[in-house]
Amino acid sequence: MSLKIKPLNIFFIVAAIAIVAFFGWRMLKPKQEKPQYITAQAEKGDIEDTVLATGTLQAKQLVSVGAQVSGQVKKMYVQLGDQVKQGQLIAQIDSVRQENDLRNQQAAIDNLEAQKASRGASLGEAELNFKRQKDMLTQDATSRAEFESARAALQTAQANIKAINAQIEQSRLAQSTAQENLSYTRISAPINGTVVAIVTEEGQTVNANQSAPTIVKLAQLDTMTIKAQVSEADVMRINQGQTVYFTTLGEPDKKIYANLRAIEPAPDTIKTDSNGSSSASSTAIYYNALFDVANPDGKLRIDMTAQVYIVLNEAKNVLTIPAAAIQSSNQKGKRGKKAATGSVSAADTNAVGSTRNSQRPAPINTQHDQRQRKGKPATVKVLDKDGNAVEKQIRVGLNNRITAEVISGLNVGDEVVIADGSDSSNNGAKRSSSGRSPMRF
Repeated sequence: MSLKIKPLNIFFIVAAIAIVAFFGWRMLKPKQEKPQYITAQAEKGDIEDTVLATGTLQAKQLVSVGAQVSGQVKKMYVQLGDQVKQGQLIAQIDSVRQENDLRNQQAAIDNLEAQKASRGASLGEAELNFKRQKDMLTQDATSRAEFESARAALQTAQANIKAINAQIEQSRLAQSTAQENLSYTRISAPINGTVVAIVTEEGQTVNANQSAPTIVKLAQLDTMTIKAQVSEADVMRINQGQTVYFTTLGEPDKKIYANLRAIEPAPDTIKTDSNGSSSASSTAIYYNALFDVANPDGKLRIDMTAQVYIVLNEAKNVLTIPAAAIQSSNQKGKRGKKAATGSVSAADTNAVGSTRNSQRPAPINTQHDQRQRKGKPATVKVLDKDGNAVEKQIRVGLNNRITAEVISGLNVGDEVVIADGSDSSNNGAKRSSSGRSPMRF
């Protein structure tokens, strides 16, 4: 017995299956999600363009106190870290040999003085004899030969006195040298400062004949000099007098400000180069930029590492956005049609702050008086009230590649797009059938 199905029933069955399949497909179809954007608010802040360098702290004045005579260090009168005054006794070197040299020179002078006295008596005798022979010659009571002999004896006695006087003067100079050498056995501080190193210990023997041995090192730590190494790519951008600040590893959040004092004309490698000029090499070239800072509390110490920032330009209390929000020329070319429909001209927006007349800010010392700049045109994406990203034309002032100053085109609180998923929307559409949403940045 066969079951017959009417054509009308077949139609209703197929229609029911189609309706069920349609609603099932609608329920299982992936929903189109709105793009997820990474955004940042335009807000007021400070921005600066700086040259980054690594520096080393040094004492503004560092003196190596050495010994000018040889001998054993008998006594050290200072310890590491002591504060000393100019002329204060630091160390005493064994002075026996120097004292003996001084006594020998004094004895030599005494001997010459005695010889001078003896020759002075001979000179007096020669003078009397010459006078007597002269008187007798006028009376024809002596011969001409006797007179000339007496005159020669007088001249010889006078020459002997001059010679002994020269020897005495020479001995006095030797005595002065011996006295000076004796004073060198007492090592005194040449400046006011702090004992930062003791090179020669008590009891050690120093030899000044070969080289000048260092006893201690004194430094004036109330003012420190920072030597910052600036790369050759940045050295032409910095100038004497520019504002500079640095931080230390111990206090990374504390900025210490100063002014750039000098820029050395040659790198340190010139000191070891034989022909007087830096030889070509594959290593980077750095030039030292110098500036001084006060150190009243003594927290800054020799050879500390400093992270140095040389300020080229700065802007205070201006509207800023992340530099990553500014679209490049390539992005603008790809989305030219979209920008034509979604962009808003700068003339239709409220300008932020006063107008400015150049992209590069003026130097810091005159920048505040020259804030009238037009800036450089740029494009950013801004979220509207519906959450859609529209392109806007803005004018950008100072841009340090991290933060950019917005001169006009945005208001405080505007949400600018840093990254979105528009570049991967096509690929995302292909993957939507698998149930995964498009890739977002």
